[in-house]
Amino acid sequence: MRRAIRKYARDFAAIIALALIAAGVGGYILANQRLRFPWEGTPFVLKAQMATAQAVTPGQGQTVRVSGVRVGDITGVDLKDGRAIVTMDLDPEYKGLVHTDATALLRPKTGLKDMFIELDPGTDRAPLAKAGWTLPVSNTLPDVNPDEILASLDADTRDYVRLLVQGAGQGLKGRGADLREVFRRFEPTHRDLARVNSEVAKRHRNLSHLIHALNQLNGELAGKGNELAQLVDSSSSVFRAFASEEANVSQSVANLPGALHQTTQTLGKVQQFAKVLAPAADHLRPAFTALDRANASVAPFAREATPIVRQSIRPFVRDARPVVRALQPASQNLAASTPDLTTSFTVLNHLFNMVGYNQNGREDPSKPTRDEGYLFWIAWLQHNAAALFSSSDANGPLRPVTVGGTCNTLKQTADANPPLNLLIQPVLLDPTLCGVG
Repeated sequence: MRRAIRKYARDFAAIIALALIAAGVGGYILANQRLRFPWEGTPFVLKAQMATAQAVTPGQGQTVRVSGVRVGDITGVDLKDGRAIVTMDLDPEYKGLVHTDATALLRPKTGLKDMFIELDPGTDRAPLAKAGWTLPVSNTLPDVNPDEILASLDADTRDYVRLLVQGAGQGLKGRGADLREVFRRFEPTHRDLARVNSEVAKRHRNLSHLIHALNQLNGELAGKGNELAQLVDSSSSVFRAFASEEANVSQSVANLPGALHQTTQTLGKVQQFAKVLAPAADHLRPAFTALDRANASVAPFAREATPIVRQSIRPFVRDARPVVRALQPASQNLAASTPDLTTSFTVLNHLFNMVGYNQNGREDPSKPTRDEGYLFWIAWLQHNAAALFSSSDANGPLRPVTVGGTCNTLKQTADANPPLNLLIQPVLLDPTLCGVG
């Protein structure tokens, strides 16, 4: 046999490949035909009690959906107490999805009545449903056929509907393309309506909460009759007070335009101020940024200076307070005399400026003489005074004076200056000097 396999190895490999391909295709078909393999988990079984299960056929691919997503299949339909019991096998991963307040709607995919169950899993307020639990008929709705709708109409209405359908048929005869174009133009409207319906569906839970809260509020208000009466009385008093202030309210309303105008002007100025403030704030930003570093640098100095302030400066300030209080009258008198002192010191300042003024005091080679200031001549006068009064006797300091000249010159000087005659006359009468009698 091995020899035959080696001889026909290519044909044998082709047969094996075809067998594998056939097994794969068969498995794919079975998987899509909702066949559960042994290695798959056990499905989560739920049941739904319905008034009618028309067109529900298990094993024909009829599914269970939540928000349009498949979560399981319809696997059975039974009759119990005149009610249809529809069995649903949910995938194992959805066994913790359904609560006891869930609802189920039986709906067709197309007009051929290929049905599916639209399942609303409920809310977290209700407990989770256990395996085998049956939804009550109050939580389910079957599909409604058009004949049921027409059967609910009276004879006249059915005649009107028949005339309407006949007229629509005659009007649309040969106008299928136009009708299709009309439906195409209504597509955006239908899309928007779908969005609105989805939002309304989201609001359903909020509306139920609101109704429940309003019910609780009304229940509480029902037992608060006295408090409500007091509230009404208080409101009446408040509105009566408002009515008595009609004149003031009118005056306030009359002043409101001027206030609004002033507010507008003020806000304009504030805006201008903000425009000026913005660059200043930008320039100040580096300073504020460096403030933390400056505080960190000052912190050691502050810690070192704290005991000095506490132990030295603060006691000194306490001791100096009486002296400062005693200096207050003197400070007031000094403040009163400060204007006169200012004038005096201004005059003295001018005097000192004049005395110290020396325009050409430095040596100038181009000038034979020097124009010294008052300070120079005061020092020269003191020097000469010390030389004049450097000799003294028992009667006090003497000033040595030497007068030179001929006798004729002295006689002419005495004649020209009579006050000097007393000083020069003894010299002229001295026989050893001039010998003039």
